Amino acid sequence: MSLSPTLPERLARARADMRSGVPVLLDGPDGPGLAAAVETLSEDRLAAMRALGSPVLAITRWRADTLKARAYDGDLARLRLPADATSDWLRCVADPADDLDNPMLGPFRSEREGAALLERAAIALAKAAHLLPAAVVVPVGPDGLSECDGLTRLDASGLAELAAAPPVLDRVVSGRVPMALAEAGRVHIFRPRDGAEEHYAVEVGQPDRAAPVLTRLHSACFTGDVLGSLKCDCGPQLHAALGMIAGSGAGVLLYLNQEGRGIGLANKMRAYALQDQGFDTVDANHRLGFEDDERDFRIGAAILSAMGFAEARLITNNPAKVGMLQANGIAVVERVPIKVGLNPLNEKYLDTKAKKSGHIL
Repeated sequence: MSLSPTLPERLARARADMRSGVPVLLDGPDGPGLAAAVETLSEDRLAAMRALGSPVLAITRWRADTLKARAYDGDLARLRLPADATSDWLRCVADPADDLDNPMLGPFRSEREGAALLERAAIALAKAAHLLPAAVVVPVGPDGLSECDGLTRLDASGLAELAAAPPVLDRVVSGRVPMALAEAGRVHIFRPRDGAEEHYAVEVGQPDRAAPVLTRLHSACFTGDVLGSLKCDCGPQLHAALGMIAGSGAGVLLYLNQEGRGIGLANKMRAYALQDQGFDTVDANHRLGFEDDERDFRIGAAILSAMGFAEARLITNNPAKVGMLQANGIAVVERVPIKVGLNPLNEKYLDTKAKKSGHIL
């Protein structure tokens, strides 16, 4: 048994490094490259990366569309850095907060030769770290490797394979938690082996493992669940679902730490600021460079399986949750609608969820 860290363990290090502003060394078929998240990149480290070669700025196709930059690689664009580009300039390109005040950041010159494996891995790492999906990447020759001593090193192809693999979680502990809506409650804590955020299962009563379990797959929403935000319907859905489960006598509420549809609270607040400028929730995500929804509902299927369930009656308005559970071994025998939380301040938000995200409202 080796004491060296596995790929999932190195991935956890890489996420922490990117959040701290430390570059990560990525191995690809054409050689290694150094990658740093734009959001946390300092001027000194940018200068050090320039000394290694000619860096490019990798952004997603969505962000490239907003900037009118060409995305020759399909899902992303590799932009050449101007000679005078600073870390502040990079953040202006990555962050749409001031797009309306600075509509002409270009013209941009996009790379179109060679593979984009390292840039794709760098953006995936930035997303996993809940940072803006933009990264600076520079090839590292043999002479430059000595400058990278001590940095976390990952295989870019291995990262793609790891992302495609089903999530693996371990049950850490469980404890009794009597709640206002369900006195007979237990909370189970599940920890992903890749070092990501823990997720929770709230088990009410003693649901029969041989029967379809009444289940709510709920994504964390600090603003709605805790603050009672009127911009969404998350808080009312959370409490209504718990009430439905308690009323039936047994069931499971899965509370997944995938804030802001998987983009993290900081990026969610960026999306809120864009909504204040007139963009809807989907367009705001796109301007930030994210997909409509970055959540991984396979986590819910893995937790239900670990708890011994194979069938579910799913409390949801989102058909994507049904499809993802069924594709990952949980048979959804019934979709149970939940229609609560409409108010004048979230009416447009719910309309966008129905029209653009396919929710049945």
